Amino acid sequence: MKVDLAEATMNYEALDTGMRDYSPRLHGTLDAVMEPSLDAHINPNLLQGVEMDADGLAVTGPEAVHVTEGMFSELHSVVSEVGVPVTATHFDAQEEMLWMGNHRGHATSFFGSTMGRYSSFQVHATDDIRHIQSLETGVLFLSKCNLKCYTRGGLVMFDYPMEEGADMHSLLMTDNNTLLMGGLQNYVAELDLNTVQETQKFTVEVPGVAIVRQSSRFFFCGHTSGKVTLRDPRTFKTEHRFDAFSGSLSDFDVHGNLLAACGFSSRGLSGLACDRFLMVYDLRMMRAVTPLQVHVDPLFLRFIPTYTSRLAIISQTGQCQFCEPTGLANVADVFHVNTVGQLLMSFDVSSGKRALAFGDSGGCVHLWSDAPDVSFNDYSRETDFALPCLVDTLPQLEWNHDLLPLSLIPMTLTGTEPLLSDWPAALAAPRPRRAPPVDPEILRTMKTVGFIGYAANPRARPRNQVPYKMKDTEQDYDSYSQVPESPIGRDQEPHLYMVPKKYRKVTIKYSKLGLEDFDFKHYNKTLFAGLEPHIPNAYCNCMIQVLYFLEPIRCLVQNHLCQKEFCLACELGFLFHMLDLSRGDPCQASNFLRAFRTIPEASALGLILADSDEQTGKARLGRLIQSWNRFILTQLHQETQEQEGPQAYRGAGGGASGGGGSSSSCPGSSGESAVGKLFGCEVENSSLCRCGQETVRSSLTLLFTMRYPEHNPQEKTVKEYDFAEILKKSICLEQSTQAWCENCDKYQPTVQTRNIRCLPDVLVINCEVNSAKEAEFWKVQAEYAFLKARPKVESGPAVPAEAPPMPSEWCLDGEEDVASSVGGFARPEDLRHTWIPLTLKMSISKSQGLQVSNWPGGDELSAGEEAGEEADGASLYDLVVTVPHVLDARTGGNLVAHIKVGETYHQRKEVGGVEPVCMGAFCLFASTLGRLFFQGVTHQQWYLFNDFLIEPIDKSEAAQFDVSWKVPAVLYYAKRNYHAKYDLRIQKPIDASVLLTEASLARKQRKTHATFIPLMVSEMPQAGDLVGLDAEFVTLNQEEAELRSDGTKSTIKPSQMSVARITCVRGQGPNEGVPFIDDYISTQEQVVDYLTQYSGIKPGDLDAKISSKHLTTLKSTYLKLRFLIDTGVRFVGHGLQKDFRVINLSVLKDQVIDTVYLFHLPRKRMISLRFLAWYFLDLSIQGETHDSIEDARTALQLYRKYLEVSRAGGPDQVRKVLKGLYEKGRQMDWKVPDGDVGDGGGGASPKRAALFPPVAGL
Repeated sequence: MKVDLAEATMNYEALDTGMRDYSPRLHGTLDAVMEPSLDAHINPNLLQGVEMDADGLAVTGPEAVHVTEGMFSELHSVVSEVGVPVTATHFDAQEEMLWMGNHRGHATSFFGSTMGRYSSFQVHATDDIRHIQSLETGVLFLSKCNLKCYTRGGLVMFDYPMEEGADMHSLLMTDNNTLLMGGLQNYVAELDLNTVQETQKFTVEVPGVAIVRQSSRFFFCGHTSGKVTLRDPRTFKTEHRFDAFSGSLSDFDVHGNLLAACGFSSRGLSGLACDRFLMVYDLRMMRAVTPLQVHVDPLFLRFIPTYTSRLAIISQTGQCQFCEPTGLANVADVFHVNTVGQLLMSFDVSSGKRALAFGDSGGCVHLWSDAPDVSFNDYSRETDFALPCLVDTLPQLEWNHDLLPLSLIPMTLTGTEPLLSDWPAALAAPRPRRAPPVDPEILRTMKTVGFIGYAANPRARPRNQVPYKMKDTEQDYDSYSQVPESPIGRDQEPHLYMVPKKYRKVTIKYSKLGLEDFDFKHYNKTLFAGLEPHIPNAYCNCMIQVLYFLEPIRCLVQNHLCQKEFCLACELGFLFHMLDLSRGDPCQASNFLRAFRTIPEASALGLILADSDEQTGKARLGRLIQSWNRFILTQLHQETQEQEGPQAYRGAGGGASGGGGSSSSCPGSSGESAVGKLFGCEVENSSLCRCGQETVRSSLTLLFTMRYPEHNPQEKTVKEYDFAEILKKSICLEQSTQAWCENCDKYQPTVQTRNIRCLPDVLVINCEVNSAKEAEFWKVQAEYAFLKARPKVESGPAVPAEAPPMPSEWCLDGEEDVASSVGGFARPEDLRHTWIPLTLKMSISKSQGLQVSNWPGGDELSAGEEAGEEADGASLYDLVVTVPHVLDARTGGNLVAHIKVGETYHQRKEVGGVEPVCMGAFCLFASTLGRLFFQGVTHQQWYLFNDFLIEPIDKSEAAQFDVSWKVPAVLYYAKRNYHAKYDLRIQKPIDASVLLTEASLARKQRKTHATFIPLMVSEMPQAGDLVGLDAEFVTLNQEEAELRSDGTKSTIKPSQMSVARITCVRGQGPNEGVPFIDDYISTQEQVVDYLTQYSGIKPGDLDAKISSKHLTTLKSTYLKLRFLIDTGVRFVGHGLQKDFRVINLSVLKDQVIDTVYLFHLPRKRMISLRFLAWYFLDLSIQGETHDSIEDARTALQLYRKYLEVSRAGGPDQVRKVLKGLYEKGRQMDWKVPDGDVGDGGGGASPKRAALFPPVAGL
């Protein structure tokens, strides 16, 4: 009889290929096994006595189970997961529980002989469970390359991943804290459960160990080659070997002095066949005794030593035979497990030897025993169960009440007549109720963290209710399929709304040179830095700019530095440093977004978008940016609160005293987060039950959400509201809801109110305009405000406008002076679509509580008002940020920001720069005058930030929201002169210690593999020192391009690169040319192309488990480069512009010496480093692959050569040498000859002399 082991059991799926040729006539294939239909696998006879509920839980039916005492027979059968093979079964050695694991990595436990389901959870996402072992505190689950420990309730205790290439099959507990793991690899691993660390690794012969058993004298290892080896328990050396079968080993067991094994024998040309002779060995004489012939095809066997040393032999088709190992097998001892045509995949015996468990390929677990109330263990501890559901007692029935339903009155059963509800069995067959389908929108947006999926509620139906078929509910306003009608001019069509060009989604046009020839200055004529939009999840660019232009946040994150690898506060600090250095060139937030994608909370909130959602415009950006706003404030609050020690934020209270505030009000106050002080507002939440019980809780909130009044359908028009009125009701929220009352001991209608105790320095508001109803409300209120304000503007006195202030940024020719109307009277059209005020007055008093009112823009509190309002805490709040969602059906929409930029930002950008200043009709070029003028800049200006497009705008435009295409999302109001009490100095948190020796993340990395020597304290670089630099990269996402009809290629989205290796070599001193940084950068993102030919990076180099390189985090290496940049060193390399761009660093031009441009003539091609090294240095580099150490050294030598030529003849000599270089390149077609360099043959370079002193080796 032939059996396909590859499909029979997970223990032998990777056996010899010759065993895969058996006929499937006995067992079929796993494809049929995996069919999810219930009827195809469950025999109706099997379900007699077993009922199935919707969760697959076995419920004892009305028929009793009859088990003959002393004889094994089937007690219960339970379906765990229909159609999924049960690959492992195990009786818990501590409690009365039976465990099973299936082919899809799911584990389920059943309690007692009644097989009631106890727990069920996912162990592994893809691999099958191959072995289960119970412990005192938990349960071990072994899969192909992973060992996990869970509590019996399903909580993870530890997760131990194996080495790459592992194929584990079995484990063995050698003592309470040590186990052995064997599989189809050339070693057996020993693991310490206390430390969850590998303690030893024993080498075994190929193909490895599939089964491990133990006795007091030996470890027994079963091999798929048919051998059983006996090994010393201390050294694991082979003491004896039994060649049991010529084909392969199926199973074996040890008891006392006997070892019994079953397996497969070779049958010549017909391949392997199941051997019906069991091999029995006497362990006292170490020899075989008479083989035992059985009447079934054995696949599993176990000793069941109750009265005698009986053997249980199990076949794959469900036949079971009991016999003595030294006697003759009797046909009468053969029993059959009713598997309904399925194959047995697993088998186990309880520790008490009175219960057997079988798992089949149809998902069923069969429990056999010799007693109806069998106990799995002799001494089991009590099992903890969940608390039972407490049900209220039944209410008292009033018999005389006329409206009392008669069905509530219990009636006694009389007579023997059957009840009407007793349906015949033919009409009452058990049929599991199908669960309602999950909303496809939930499945599409679901993000998985571990084995739990998180998705935003699409609000397609009421919570916990399934509605009848009703007409389609109102679509969300964020869907671009339709735009709500305007309350004025309802005959307008949605497609006629025109989005101004500056608000449209901007894209980068890529050419052969990438971004080098793209004109960013066309989109940004200021000196502020935009952000590039092509990076995944770059929708938050506008909010990054918002945080940057809040001065306390800018200083806070740049002073923040911690040891956490993915810290958003640290990454924001690095990014803001780049924005400070940039003078109009765009930056990219790649490192920040990379850290953002690793935050589990961001994934759970649905903030991480798929590329398809961003490109197709399916993302609901309005809701998304408001959720992102709440998330980033909370995350920064937590991360800056955790910061401790000398690298904490340096406020006015620490170190030297700073002007403008006491230590108690500075952001660095101990025990208080600067984010919490800036945005935080202490809130008092009160819940009042109708019984009079009131509960008050205090909390800190960082932002508020707008709540709009419900419109009465009976009223034809929407009531007029003031923005300040709606804001006050949203802050001091009052609502009625069901809540738990401790006094009533049940859920009761409660009135919940919220009050604030203090005012924040910056008031953050999420507008929540997410549907057509809220958009309609904004439109109507804006029209009310316009109709009220227009007569005042039109009838105002004809006073000439004040002289426009000097623009706060250097302007180019032809730029419109957008600030000309600032300070004068607003035009009537400027008030259209404007509901929010530019200034609010807010105060808190004990008598009146919170008071919010509009305040005329530009006015200050008078001396009398200040004196009168000081006690009430009155403050003026100016609008500083608005973030609208731009609806554009053609591009899918985008997010922009209007930001009021303060004078300090203008001063930093302008001082020291020489740019043309536009004053009316003439331009003035005067660096000296410009410096003197802008030292006293006091002007504030509104700007539009649309990724890399930055444009000055009028203040009225920032407050205008034509919700037909421009929907408000986020508002920021800042207390006037709030930043005066903050210490806005930026210290340098990065010191020289980052360059000292650090441990590698790689487990296999040793000192013998070191490729660099760290800097000594005496070698610390100084300003102007040379450092050779080179970096290698890998590809995370491939380039997306399209082929035009004329055959040219157009790049839609460039490939996303990630830095994989960074090398820095000394540029001077006795160790010149010796690397002091050679870091391989660990990445948690999937690499699609290692670019080994160009980078030298191989698969595995970036994996901490198997890499032998010096592996570090990106943040660690980034800090080293930042320290070198801040020190003022000069970097020498080839193509450094691209290197710094991918690393995400901004370096001043006078700190970069790029050999690409040193050896380049205008309007000529760029020359490769390999050709330059061959031509000038007589060196052959980059033969088979690139090496960053070699490239950095070569760049240094080329720079030395350039200096030599320049000193010899000046610029004319350099131009002459470069002309010769280009002439030789054209002759050689820019290819380096294959001959040995310097051999005097045709492959030699024109320069033969030694041009550079020898570089010291390691």
